[in-house]
Amino acid sequence: MRRKGHVENVGGGELLVILFVILIFFGPKKMPELGKNLGKGIREFKNAMKDIQEGVEKSIEGSTFTASPPPDNK
Repeated sequence: MRRKGHVENVGGGELLVILFVILIFFGPKKMPELGKNLGKGIREFKNAMKDIQEGVEKSIEGSTFTASPPPDNK
């Protein structure tokens, strides 16, 4: 059963329709520029996620977290 509002699996047909609509909307001359800008955006997003992950890992390594046993509920 498919859930509404989720873009989980986009098939080949759907991808072709999306690309066709983009081609009609923006035109063939803008497609390389759109692809380049999309690539830059994805690269920046990945770099930001990597920086955040490294910061979290460093903060975990630097912390001295010790787990205490749960309280005794008698």
